[in-house]
Amino acid sequence: MSSSMLLQLCAAALAGFMITIPLKFELVNGAQARLNTDKTRATLVSIGQELGVSGWGLQSSYDFCSWPGITCDVESGNSTVQKLDLSNRSLRGNLTVIAELESLKSLDLSSNGFHGPVPPELGNLSALEFLDLSFNYFDGSIPRELGNLINLRFLNLSSNLLVGEIPHELRNLEKLLEFQVSSNNLSGPIPLWLGKLSSLRVFSAYKNEFDSMIPENIGLFSELEMLNLHSNHLQGPIPKSIFASGKLEVLILTQNRLTGEIPEDIGHCTSLSSVRIGNNKLVGNLPIAIGNCSSLTYFEADNNILSGEIASDIARCSNITLLNLASNSFTGTIPSEFGNLLNLQELILSSNDLSGDIPLSIIMCKNLSKLDLSDNRFNSSIPKEICEMPRLQFLYLDQNSMRGEIPREIGNCVKLLELQISRNYLTGNIPSEIGHLKNLQISLNLSFNNLHGPLPPDLGRLDKLVSLDVSNNQLSGSIPSEFRGMLSLIEVNFSNNLLVGPVPRFGPFQKCPNSSFSGNRGLCGEPLLTSCQGSFGNDHENRHGASYRTIAAIVGSGLAVFASITIVVFLFMMRERQEMVANSKSEGAIEEEKADTRPTIEAGNVFIDNLKQAIDLEAVVKATLKDSNKLMTGTFSTVYRAMMPSGLIILVKKLRCMDRTVIHHRNKMIRELERLSRLSHDNLMQPIGFVIYEDVALLLHHYLPNGTLAQLLHKSSGETEYKPEWPLRLSIAIGVAQGLAFLHHVAVIHLDISSANVLLDLNFKPLLGEIEISKLLDPSRGTASISAVAGSFGYIPPEYAYTMQVTAPGNVYSYGVILLEILTTRLPVDEGLGEDVDLVKWVHSAPTRGDTPEQILDARLSTVSFSWRKEMLAALKVALLCTDSVPAKRPKMKKVVEMLQEIEQS
Repeated sequence: MSSSMLLQLCAAALAGFMITIPLKFELVNGAQARLNTDKTRATLVSIGQELGVSGWGLQSSYDFCSWPGITCDVESGNSTVQKLDLSNRSLRGNLTVIAELESLKSLDLSSNGFHGPVPPELGNLSALEFLDLSFNYFDGSIPRELGNLINLRFLNLSSNLLVGEIPHELRNLEKLLEFQVSSNNLSGPIPLWLGKLSSLRVFSAYKNEFDSMIPENIGLFSELEMLNLHSNHLQGPIPKSIFASGKLEVLILTQNRLTGEIPEDIGHCTSLSSVRIGNNKLVGNLPIAIGNCSSLTYFEADNNILSGEIASDIARCSNITLLNLASNSFTGTIPSEFGNLLNLQELILSSNDLSGDIPLSIIMCKNLSKLDLSDNRFNSSIPKEICEMPRLQFLYLDQNSMRGEIPREIGNCVKLLELQISRNYLTGNIPSEIGHLKNLQISLNLSFNNLHGPLPPDLGRLDKLVSLDVSNNQLSGSIPSEFRGMLSLIEVNFSNNLLVGPVPRFGPFQKCPNSSFSGNRGLCGEPLLTSCQGSFGNDHENRHGASYRTIAAIVGSGLAVFASITIVVFLFMMRERQEMVANSKSEGAIEEEKADTRPTIEAGNVFIDNLKQAIDLEAVVKATLKDSNKLMTGTFSTVYRAMMPSGLIILVKKLRCMDRTVIHHRNKMIRELERLSRLSHDNLMQPIGFVIYEDVALLLHHYLPNGTLAQLLHKSSGETEYKPEWPLRLSIAIGVAQGLAFLHHVAVIHLDISSANVLLDLNFKPLLGEIEISKLLDPSRGTASISAVAGSFGYIPPEYAYTMQVTAPGNVYSYGVILLEILTTRLPVDEGLGEDVDLVKWVHSAPTRGDTPEQILDARLSTVSFSWRKEMLAALKVALLCTDSVPAKRPKMKKVVEMLQEIEQS
């Protein structure tokens, strides 16, 4: 064989060998990829079984990248899992198996039910960039192994039960952008190495037990945007380094023990929008450089030891809406430049040493709703222009040295809810124009001044006012009978004046202690111990007056007895006749006769003028005689739908009166109905009129087309086309709470709080019905006592069984049941909860059953989004507080409203 042929054979053999090598490599790589895929799938199946992840299992699709919560690296073609989002799924179990997903870059396990320590094995996920374990029940310390996650950019461990110090090993997380550990029980110092994380933008560690000082280098090597450390035990100064980069937007350091001055460096941060540094021990002046913070909208530095004059430069922060410098030691005057703050809504400068005049320029703040200058040394008169701020609702000028008269223009503050001008040196008469402040509700306090002259009868027009204090002045004359128009009064104080005459017969006056009227030598009558008999005129006239009154009383009593007997006999005869007629007719004939019969209307009225032509009182009565118009039956009334000849549809509530209440207490009932019609609140169902005939009382209300909350929760939500609507439910919960809080504010206790007594208008705004219905059922009694269990089954507080007292805490309990209904979509009494177990017991016993809070909620709502679930869990905490078995531990309704509004706003 020639050498050339031999060479050709060798070349061919070599070429074949070269082709075979890549083919073998491809086969090996393919086999390895399949092995990796199978291994990953097996790992995911194990995770699904351990944690109870729906849609992860052997029966699921082979393509695990399509499983819920999984995102794969599709571009590389090797199907590696890069992202797991298992948030908000009510998961529990052992997390260590997740550490086998070595390529994982993002892991979100927030808002679940995980307990125990954070698994150290998570530190093996070296590719991890995002880790969120917030809103769980992890306890123990932060594992130092997390320091191995050198690619981590986002770490959130907030809202758990973690303790101990932040481990030193976390200093290795040099790429960290956001670090959040808020709402735990962490302690010790905030580590110094934190300031060396050059990428850090957000550090949030509020509501912990951190002590020592804020690191002096924090923000020095990074572009810090948000620092939130409120509610810790931090000491020392606010470091200048925080403002070094000029990128800071939010600074919250309230409720610590910080000392020193506010750094001038704060002016470097032109993007700073919110500063909250109240409740510390800061000293010195307000820095002039703060005027450079052009984005500032919220500045709160109250309850410190700041001093000097208030820097006028802050007026250059034209976007500011709230400025709170209360409880410091500021001196001097209010800068006139504050008139340039056109967006200012609240100006709170109380409890300082400010003096001089209230600058007229402040009236340029047309958006101002709250002005609090109380407890200072202002010594000017009240500017008559002060009511040119059209949105002013709260005006506090008390505890100053203000002089002159109260300007009559004060009557132009038409939106004012509270007016406090006590403890000044004001003189002159009380202007009658104050009676124009029809929205005044919370308080009118004019006490401890030098006011003189009579009490203006026009004050009686303040029918929403709850508290009136005119004590410690030199007021003279009598207490006007017109004051009985103040139907919402709870507290009054007329003491230490020169008033004379009898105290008007008016419930709120007689319920007050005699100290509210003492110090007026000329006053007499209840609640004072001084009788008015013999106080005026000579003895001869008194004796004759007494004799005439005695005779009149005897004659009147006799006539009353005679009239009562006559009425009883007449009604008895009428009843006998009706029973005879009823026995001679069939049920169908009775129904027809009831519809055709028109009882004689003895009293009736429509309170709204523009509805008087549209509402026919006889048609109202006729509608209630037909069972076909009946909508629902409650504890104290039956509700009918009534179509007026005008086409208007109204609701008619027929009271279940007992013991001939209407006959015996008609006038009192009418007065009570008129009072109820003036209870002005958006979430109360107020009567628009009434009809009285025989022993029947009918209350008229606007027709509400969307039915009751009970129907929305337990009927509509069961329909196939039902759509989740947590924001609507939260809005309804807040509205009901606001209505009930208002009732408590005006000393009204509700007798029957239930979801069936919450009606919904066209826009689903809730209106609380059956307001103080006991006053109508028996106006001779209040609502404090009951002779039978008050309320609907499932809503009745446990203490009612033995106290027989209807109370405000009892109302809070009933409201808590409604809130649980809203959160769970379960009935207050549901057979599915177990024998002798109502909704409250079922929810409170969840921990003993091993159920997490998430398992209590309606999953159709809580699984829609993380934000919905977070809000529902927060609302659940409120409901648990409201339904505490100990009445004293339940929050007041005002606090409930605040908590729910905070949830909605967050």
